[in-house]
Amino acid sequence: MSKQVGRGVAGQPGTANASMKEMFIKELDQWIKQLKDCKLLNENQVRTLCEKAKEVLMKESNVQEVACPIIVCGDIHGQFQDLLHIFTIGGKLPDKCYLFLGDYVDRGLHSVETVTLLVSLKVQYPKSITLLRGNHESRDVTRVYGFYDECQKKYGNANVWKYFTDLFDYFPITALVDSQVFCVHGGLSPSIDTLDHIRALDRFKEVTMNGPICDLLWSDPDNIEGWRPSPRGAGHTFGPDISQIFRLANGLSLISRGHQLVEQGYFWTHNEKVLTIFSAPNYCNRFGNLAAIMELDDPIKYSFLQFDQAPRGKCTGIPLLPFSYRQPWAKSVVNIRQNSQNIFENQRYILYLRYPDPEKKRICMM
Repeated sequence: MSKQVGRGVAGQPGTANASMKEMFIKELDQWIKQLKDCKLLNENQVRTLCEKAKEVLMKESNVQEVACPIIVCGDIHGQFQDLLHIFTIGGKLPDKCYLFLGDYVDRGLHSVETVTLLVSLKVQYPKSITLLRGNHESRDVTRVYGFYDECQKKYGNANVWKYFTDLFDYFPITALVDSQVFCVHGGLSPSIDTLDHIRALDRFKEVTMNGPICDLLWSDPDNIEGWRPSPRGAGHTFGPDISQIFRLANGLSLISRGHQLVEQGYFWTHNEKVLTIFSAPNYCNRFGNLAAIMELDDPIKYSFLQFDQAPRGKCTGIPLLPFSYRQPWAKSVVNIRQNSQNIFENQRYILYLRYPDPEKKRICMM
């Protein structure tokens, strides 16, 4: 006689599994409260959280479909108090739905708190928050620009860094809002013509410095024709003709992306069909920029909420920060992948913020 599993009868496996799930949800609630109070999870809790998150993220598509209304957020870069402020001005989960465009770590003082909270919210409310992968959600980049060093300082070893960078391989690489708004961290790729091409990619691995996934995470729009190699050393720059071809081929009304610091928090280009959103105000405590998030009520009805840097709050900074924190545009003393650092050495882009070209309107590469 065969056994029936999962019927919910006392003493059977289904009841035990339901009870364990309920216990974990309660524990996760406590973790979220703890994180919002700037108190780290311990190493074992982070490991458990990342394993639970993998179970959620592995079910998501390379082109994760989401629906309006939704709030779209750009780069956060470890600015934890500003992340909390986003949920204050935008609304709390699960009452509001959020789509983050990547780059949760590096640069800011609290990358660990930032990514831990976002992943906890993803596990707690999987249908209400979508986390895309950015170019900084990478083992190589985080070794240079802060996250690795922060994990070492806060935990005494690199285990938490490994748990999260392994998890980053599971993050979806693009999203599609109501079949019309294409969301990605960076930009387009000469290797990709359709959304089905993206759906067919194998994303469950480290991002290499070339190829279609690299392009999606590293490329930038520009006022050019066609494609050009990116001065970042990875990805490409692409003109309005390229974005128009991609939009028309895939029935899109808008391409929304992050990846670049913009003075007002959002910036239109390519005849207002490509939008950059940046959600880290006063980036690196030195640029004085506003940040923004976009409220999408439907694919053609949107509004922007701009905000300044939040007060420091309860979180304390780390003494003796790595060189990469203090000099965001400088060449790192750690030379692992020279081409991933070209952005910080290319003065043409660095100078946009200080001496803006009217055609560029104060846009700066990230």
